[in-house]
Amino acid sequence: MLKLSRITDYGIVLMAHLARGPAETTRNAREVATDTGLPTPVVSKVLKMLARHGLLLSHRGVKGGYTLARPAQQIAVSEMITALEGPIGLTECTVHPGVCPQELSCNVRDPWQRINDVVRVALSEVSLADLAGPDSPGTTLPLASPGFDGVELTER
Repeated sequence: MLKLSRITDYGIVLMAHLARGPAETTRNAREVATDTGLPTPVVSKVLKMLARHGLLLSHRGVKGGYTLARPAQQIAVSEMITALEGPIGLTECTVHPGVCPQELSCNVRDPWQRINDVVRVALSEVSLADLAGPDSPGTTLPLASPGFDGVELTER
């Protein structure tokens, strides 16, 4: 099973929450934690990670907090995952070539590379606005993605 960590899941939930609000509104970790029902220390940690990777802007001071660094439709799901998990890779050799001693003779390495590329492209085509919901500006969830011949991605 391919699975994102709990921190990444929370990070995406927090980003979607921020995307639903007015773009200019600065929200602090305590407010976001209260709104999402997540523990404040975890929210604070994740928001700092996202800010370090340039997805959020951190504002200091009494009315400090966080805002999205760019409009939600310009932030891809792949960026959020990479910021919180590291490079997207289904196998170790797709992320770190040369790690596996069997790599040169592996007959499934190239197909895994192609699969990894398709997954990465699909994740880059879904924006934070798409995750934030239909009422968010810029929602453009694709109904079909190149490389998924005949497989449709639809909203639930």
